Amino acid sequence: MAKSKKKAETVFLVCEETGHYNYTIQRKPGGEKLRLKKYNPHVRKHTWHLEKKK
Repeated sequence: MAKSKKKAETVFLVCEETGHYNYTIQRKPGGEKLRLKKYNPHVRKHTWHLEKKK
């Protein structure tokens, strides 16, 4: 079997409430978009963040 040569890409985690780009992560392309509950320093609480490519 041949291995996939997909390289990691930089994606951003964007707050659903404010729209701020708070986090960047490296991940391989493909699969479902991430939706994580992360801390948002602008509103000082944990909010839902979605993955977005820039």
